[in-house]
Amino acid sequence: MPSHRATERPSNRATERSLRHRATGVLCFVVLCGALWAGSGVTASMQQPPAPSPAQEGFVPIDQLAPKEVLPAAPLVIAAYSVAWIAIFAYVLTIWKRLASVEKEMAALSQRVASGGRR
Repeated sequence: MPSHRATERPSNRATERSLRHRATGVLCFVVLCGALWAGSGVTASMQQPPAPSPAQEGFVPIDQLAPKEVLPAAPLVIAAYSVAWIAIFAYVLTIWKRLASVEKEMAALSQRVASGGRR
């Protein structure tokens, strides 16, 4: 018959994992919202309709366009790469923590097998 402690541990581990998983999800959500908020200034300025220009009346070579009519791609590329790297970092961090947890469980299992039975 299992002891009271033996039945408590798996539920505590499951609860701990559930909380850790939820905390990781919340952290990823907060990071994503922050990245979107940081990039919103760039997209808000681009959503305003431009003033009518000679380019709208006919063909104008790109060399003759005013600099403010050229799409500023650098801030968008930087924002996209920032979001991608943050997501990759968060994913690697969660994998690393899960691997550490599995290694601890394997070490505990090795000790149980080496001691010759259950506790």
